[in-house]
Amino acid sequence: QVQLVESGGGLVQAGGSLRVSCAASGLTVSSRTMGWFRQAPGKEREFVSGISKSGTIPSYADSVKGRFTISRDNAKNTMYLQMNSLKHEDTAVYYCAARPTLFNLPTSEPSHYTVWGQGTQVTVSS
Repeated sequence: QVQLVESGGGLVQAGGSLRVSCAASGLTVSSRTMGWFRQAPGKEREFVSGISKSGTIPSYADSVKGRFTISRDNAKNTMYLQMNSLKHEDTAVYYCAARPTLFNLPTSEPSHYTVWGQGTQVTVSS
């Protein structure tokens, strides 16, 4: 069974840091282009960050560039999102997702990702 499970969300003060994880089972993160998305109440799901299948090409939304870092640990079959200098507007449910094995690069379009986790809540207090 293919599954992505996010963890590490929580409540943090503005300016603080948090790392969310995405543990994969039934698929290998090193053979997939992966991404992080987030969705705030009343808003559409938006792209946050992605990493290429090779693991060498990251991409970031302008709103998080310089503050967030995507990475993966192939041995643990897990992807991470390190979030620093958090802002109130970063509050959302964070989802990890995987593209089909055919594709090498991340995109910002949610429909391009076929496997999704259940999400983890990140709340940043101002």
